[in-house]
Amino acid sequence: MAASGKMTSFRLPPLPTIREIIKLYNLRAQRQLSQNFLLDLRLTDKIIHQAGNLKNACVCEVGPGPGGLSRSILNAGAADLLVVEKDKRFIPGLELLSEAAPGKVRIVHGDILTYRMDQSFPTHIAKKWEDEPPDLHIIGNLPFSVSTPLIVQWLEQMANRSGPFVFGRTRLTLTFQKEVAERLTASTGSRQRSRLSIMAQYLCTVKNCFTIPGRAFVPKPDVDVGVVHFTPLAQPQIQQPFKLVEKLVKNVFQFRGKHCHKGLEMLFPEVDRLDLTEELLRSADVDPTLRPAQLSIGHFRALAEVYGKLCRENSELIGYDFRVELRQKHQSQRRRSKELHSQHPLKKEKC
Repeated sequence: MAASGKMTSFRLPPLPTIREIIKLYNLRAQRQLSQNFLLDLRLTDKIIHQAGNLKNACVCEVGPGPGGLSRSILNAGAADLLVVEKDKRFIPGLELLSEAAPGKVRIVHGDILTYRMDQSFPTHIAKKWEDEPPDLHIIGNLPFSVSTPLIVQWLEQMANRSGPFVFGRTRLTLTFQKEVAERLTASTGSRQRSRLSIMAQYLCTVKNCFTIPGRAFVPKPDVDVGVVHFTPLAQPQIQQPFKLVEKLVKNVFQFRGKHCHKGLEMLFPEVDRLDLTEELLRSADVDPTLRPAQLSIGHFRALAEVYGKLCRENSELIGYDFRVELRQKHQSQRRRSKELHSQHPLKKEKC
């Protein structure tokens, strides 16, 4: 667990380079796991600098791989580094790092998507949500395949103050494909504005720190990589349940090239669709001809408040999914078609 009190300055003793670790343990990046190693410790130091002051801090590193970021985290003065690694091939190299930093590194062989981070740090580091963020950071050079579902999961836990956010407004410093990083930080009206933009920005201050060229990684990915820093807001910009906001935003952006009313209509059953959509837009004072990317956080806040009120008045609305209604409609049409065919089969012509 994290050490308390003042600590003397700590630097790792001489270790094999990350390139030598990869060779020593025959570590090859697996394309199916979208693994890419960052070997330049100047770049890993630069990423860690974006996390802020790590002296005496607790850190959870996601997917440390051969341990490049881990070294920079320890050299920055972290007191307690918990690494969660799914690929067991990397564990021996991480154990070597743990031996070089006695009492500072805890290694978990597991999947971060299911790992209980809320049970992994001492309760004394917790801060009230309205106070300054706790001395706890999540840092990771995320595999591309897991980065989007993982940040959505963390955003939901942030909204519910669960997972790593039971300790307060835990900060995150993470890597994403450049395109995803741009979506997370996109402003109103920009081409990259997306569902992720709204979900991240209504809950956090999001900063696109810098871009790492793909050639810095081994193997070289087809895209560049963006480093993004998240600080949860003391007061979310939308005061509605996460699932309600997520459903609203997802429906709007499914028709990103059309006017926003098209996606909003899909929130409601066909029988009341037009009337309820008109009421939603009128009460929220939102122009129905705006495109999804043109909607600000303020627009979404107004829409979420009215949609939440409609859901409270009709409890079936929140569970409504237009795709289910569409499938049922198609199935009913097919059944009717079969019934008509069985009642009036086509007669074979006589030769």
